[in-house]
Amino acid sequence: MKPRVFISRPIPEKALSIIKNECQVDWWTETETLPPLREKIVGLDGLLTYGHELVTAEMMDTAPNLKVISVMGVGYDHVDVAAATERGIAVGHTPGVLDETVADMIFALLMAVARNILKGDRFVRGGDWRVYNPNILWGAEIHGSTLGIIGMGRIGRAVARRARGFNMKILYHNRHRLPEWEEKLGVQYTSKETLLAEADFIVVLSSLTKQTHRLIGELELAQMKPTAILINAARGPIVDFQALCQALRDGVIAGAGLDVFDPEPPLANDPLLALDNVVLTPHLGSATVRTRTQMALMSAENLLAGLRGESLLYWVNSQVRGQ
Repeated sequence: MKPRVFISRPIPEKALSIIKNECQVDWWTETETLPPLREKIVGLDGLLTYGHELVTAEMMDTAPNLKVISVMGVGYDHVDVAAATERGIAVGHTPGVLDETVADMIFALLMAVARNILKGDRFVRGGDWRVYNPNILWGAEIHGSTLGIIGMGRIGRAVARRARGFNMKILYHNRHRLPEWEEKLGVQYTSKETLLAEADFIVVLSSLTKQTHRLIGELELAQMKPTAILINAARGPIVDFQALCQALRDGVIAGAGLDVFDPEPPLANDPLLALDNVVLTPHLGSATVRTRTQMALMSAENLLAGLRGESLLYWVNSQVRGQ
């Protein structure tokens, strides 16, 4: 009998066909409703999660045959990895492949906010542009400005490489100082407080942990320049959205570009949606055909390896390998 697996969202056919060759596959095709993962996980041998549905210890206990959880994405904060490890369940993810694509998206957000791209688009489409007026929609300079990166992992380094092309001064703050990358990328390590005070653009790229939850709140926003622009493409809960909304309203900072939210998606009455100094995108960081297809293929390989009892290509909890 082929192992039973569930895929929580549609994935590219190229990856799906690989899984179908070895498994009994059930997958969720609805786009307007969340997959009933609590119900679907019962009795599974393998799970491929493509989204941020919680996978809890309690849910794992309803699937005693579960051998592997394959996360299609680099972040895995929605999976109780400690519980999986305790139960001998391998957890894999897809690091590396999306770094450059997400860095592209971050710079797209940064430039869209700084140069009033969406405001300009609405202005032209709205029929208000009858006479050229050189005194409207002045934006912020990007080249030669100061960029602050909070979280200098692979994506942070990819952002830094792009910033060098704009001749930006690059500050970074990280759990650990990275002298090798300081030399390679020409970046400067500094305290979070100094970064917040000096940067014109602040990009949040930390992983979501207990320590980084609400890392950027009212106090941190108040430390930024009134001309500063905040970009968050990591996880929504790293930023206090209520405090951010108030800061944007009151002119504490000039603008923001957000690809992630808390909650996600935002509620229909979220006050952020009414502000015109913020650019909002629906978690599009890795959303290109090439990158998402590659992520799906990596996820499929992780899933099948775990089902065979082999080493995953990209482990989250490699200690399971020795159990």
